Amino acid sequence: MTKHVLLNNVEHKDLRVITRRAAQYGDDVMCALTFPAEFRSVQAHYPIFFRKAADSGQFQPFAMFGFRDGENLFLGEQGWDATYVPMAIERQPFLIGFQPGTGAERQMVVHVDLDSPRISRTDGERVFLEYGGVSEYLQRVNGILSAIHGGIESTPPFVAALLELDLLESFALDIRLADGTDHRVAGFYTINEERLAALDGAQLERLNRAGHLLPVFMVIASLSNIRALVERKNRRLGR
Repeated sequence: MTKHVLLNNVEHKDLRVITRRAAQYGDDVMCALTFPAEFRSVQAHYPIFFRKAADSGQFQPFAMFGFRDGENLFLGEQGWDATYVPMAIERQPFLIGFQPGTGAERQMVVHVDLDSPRISRTDGERVFLEYGGVSEYLQRVNGILSAIHGGIESTPPFVAALLELDLLESFALDIRLADGTDHRVAGFYTINEERLAALDGAQLERLNRAGHLLPVFMVIASLSNIRALVERKNRRLGR
């Protein structure tokens, strides 16, 4: 269940957010949405793939944490085992909302999910200061939400450029674990490196001028993390 409401310093003056990373707080997820401007940080730890949104059929990029639903191989007894946590995870339990209006008149506001297991009145980071001011924690969350909003807007033109040049290809990941079992992860897409290498100078220049070329290479670089993810899985199996 979710209960999204507009955040305010009157009704939510005592609100706190538990920032520890654990399955009980909803961090046991296989993957999370990511954005081109975030790829440089994400690729240092996680493979980046694309998949189609179930409702719209549009391609979206994701950071992968495991090989099956509900599996996050970066979660352990000490929390999240990576120096960078993707923004789509870090922003919880907050989300972007908009005041009534159209176009540029719409004002972005912060909503909070009061049914989130991270919500507390006694434990965690204060959202507001004693006399109603914004805490440093909420300031950081506002920055994350603003970056996510920019990422949401930048992703469609990035994906459109990939599709125009036929750079996305379906990708099935077949892995054999140390216990001898075989697993297949399907339904994802990645960059076709042969087609990328075949682009002419003008096509590469257009990608670069639009700011799309670097994120493309970050996606390719991220694939080196698949081996590390398999090693994490094998350690969970005790192998």
